[in-house]
Order: sequence, then structure tokens, then C-alpha cells
Amino acid sequence: MSYLRRQAIVAALTANVLRPPSGPRAGLYAFFPGWVFGELAPQMLALTAVDSALQLRPSKRSGARTRLGFALAAASAAGLAHVIRQSQQVKDQLEDALVEGLGVDYVEQLDAVPTPAELATPWRKLVNPFNFKDQAVQVEKNIAYAEFGRRSMLDIYRPAGEQLTDAPVLLQVHGGAWILGKKDEQGIPLMQHMAQRGWVCVAINYRLAPRDPFPAHVIDVKRAIAWIKDNIAEYGGNPDYIVITGGSAGGHLASLAAVTPNVEEWQPGFEEADTSVQAAVPHYGVYDLAGSTGLRSAKGMRDGFLAPKVFQKTWEEDPEAFEAASPILRIDGDEPDFFVIHGDSDTLVDVGQARTFVEKLRNVSKNSVVYAELPGAQHAFDVFPSIRSAHVVRGIERYLGWHWNTWRAGLDVDHKVDEVTPE
Repeated sequence: MSYLRRQAIVAALTANVLRPPSGPRAGLYAFFPGWVFGELAPQMLALTAVDSALQLRPSKRSGARTRLGFALAAASAAGLAHVIRQSQQVKDQLEDALVEGLGVDYVEQLDAVPTPAELATPWRKLVNPFNFKDQAVQVEKNIAYAEFGRRSMLDIYRPAGEQLTDAPVLLQVHGGAWILGKKDEQGIPLMQHMAQRGWVCVAINYRLAPRDPFPAHVIDVKRAIAWIKDNIAEYGGNPDYIVITGGSAGGHLASLAAVTPNVEEWQPGFEEADTSVQAAVPHYGVYDLAGSTGLRSAKGMRDGFLAPKVFQKTWEEDPEAFEAASPILRIDGDEPDFFVIHGDSDTLVDVGQARTFVEKLRNVSKNSVVYAELPGAQHAFDVFPSIRSAHVVRGIERYLGWHWNTWRAGLDVDHKVDEVTPE
């Protein structure tokens, strides 16, 4: 392949990152190259520079095609540099979101204020972003939480060589459009990071459509929550404190589970189990399965994908099923704390869903709501280590540190009040 053709491809991919097309079909095609190329912008910039430098060798003939290749390479380099700057700005954007949602003094609830070195971009880890090995974390795999074989297995992440007691618990729910995905494919950077800091992290599989239509998915998430409350103490976790997270379909299920604790019809055979969580951190989630927001994209997803693939019934046949499955329609004021994260360049799930969901939460919920909208971020931006995902993980760490310490402080206050209250 000629230098000009290579640089034309790079320029097209860069343009797709900067200005992804809209519309369901175009957005679907734009997603994968936009996601990978955008999160690997530093590596792509380096490869573009090397490729162009090699064209300067005397053995290479210069000409109009080579000059055009250089022009395309320069344009791509400028675009990729912009993407890198956007990714680095996520650190400040997340901090602004935390201050807006929690107050400027939220850092007083952290164990320690992060140092500049701790907040800096971890360039060394980004050299090989697909190396997920971490010797500081031990993983116990394929523990059954229900009776559905591989689809009801979970993995537990803990700090290696440490004996934990009453540690906070993070439950990770994978995405995959409710029809695919596995527990060891998503959320790894966040779980490894939090496990190193003394958390017990649990990643689950769950049943998938079309073999098992909705609501099998959320029933399994609730089964996993019930299992954690009954068993996580054996692994050093605190059964009374669970934060749930997930991306895309996992963001939907995490949010839905968070806003529907102890709903009996979604707890068959374990109706008495407590399936409440203390906080939810959904990433690029789907919050409107019924099309109630009026967004064209939400209605298109409902009729073109959810109805035939996930629910296996149409909206006209059973609108209540779609409404019951929409987190945005289940908000009633008793929700746990939320930290919602979404990219404004998401071509799979319209960022308008996140904006509307957060607006309703802030209008109705009694608890805190933090929202971070990330400029230039595509869907699935956190699947592997990148500049953006590294800063997102650290922002979530600060949020979880605040939440865990605030929750424990609240328990201490309640305990002291009980001690001094007369009989």
C-alpha cells in the first residue's frame, strides 16, 4: 500500500473521530473505528510521524503524490493532537463535575487529597494498552451465583496478598447490547484500580437475549446482588455496601437495578432478598427503552432492535414492558446516589438520554447526582487503558472514596445517636 493511500486512510479515520456521522446506520458503522482510533490517538500519531519520516529517506522518490501524503499526514497529526488534548482535559472535566455535584469540600472526605503525580497521565501504562495483567490484583474466577451455567458465573477481584475485612464492594455489569459480552471483557481497568486500593470488585455474567429475553438480564443482576449480600463477607467485602457500575447495556442494567430495589416480579424465588445498592456509576448507559424522551434515536432503538432482539415483542403489544425497563421512568425520589458518565460523540447511544435522565434525577431524587459529559468521547471509551479512561478511572476513584467515607461517617453518626437516645 502506498504512502498516500495509508495517509488517506488515517485522515479518514481521524475525521471520523472528530466529526462522527449521525443516524442509526452511519453511527453504527462509525462506532468501532472511532472508538479504537480515538482512544489510541497517541499511538496513531506516533505511527503517522514514523511513516512520514521514512518518506524523507533519499531512497524514496518525491513527487506530487508524496507531497499530498505529507499534507494528509499533517492534517491527521493536527486532528490527533486535538484528540489527545481533549482526552487530557477529562481530568479537569471530571473534577468540575464532582465539585458541581458534591460541593467544593468533597475532597475533605477523601483519605488524602490526590497529588499532581497521582493525577498525571500514566504514559508508561499506555505503551501496551491491551496488557491487562496486574500482579497487584488477584482474581478468583467462575464462581456460581445462580443455576444457569456459564451465564451465571462471577469473578472476584481483590488486592493480592491482603486480608480484607468489611471492604467496600463494586459490582461490574458488562455491556454488549443485551445479546453478547462476558464478565472479563469490560470494566477491567476500573476493577483493577479499585482492587489495588482495597475494594472487592465483582464482575458478573448474566443471561442474554435472544435465548433469554428481557427481563432475564435484570433478574440475574438482582440475583448477583443478593448473592453478594449473602456471601461477600467470605471474601473480605462488606455486604451492606455495594456500588454498581457498568457500560452501555451494563449501564442500563446497573441503573435499572439501582432504581428498582426489591421489586418482587424481578426477584422470582428470592422475593425477600434485599437487592438495594448504595450508589450507581453507569457509563454511556441506555435510560429510555420506551422512547418516552421523544428522541428519534431512542424510538429507533426501541422498534428496530430492542423489540425484535431483546424483548421479542413490539411496543404496541406491550408498552408497559418497555416502560418498566426504562430507568428514566422508574425514578421516584428514593434512588441511591448516582454518578452518570457519557461521551458527547457517542454514536450508539444518544447523549440526550443521559442528559434527560440526569435532569430528572436532579429534579426528583433526594440524593446526590453527579454528571460528567466528556467532549469527543465515543461509546465504550473505558474498555482498555487510554488517556481518557485513565482519568475517568481516577475520577471514579475520587467519587467512590468520597461516597464510602461519607457512608461510613453516616453510620457512625447514627450509632452515636442511638447510644444517647433514652429508652
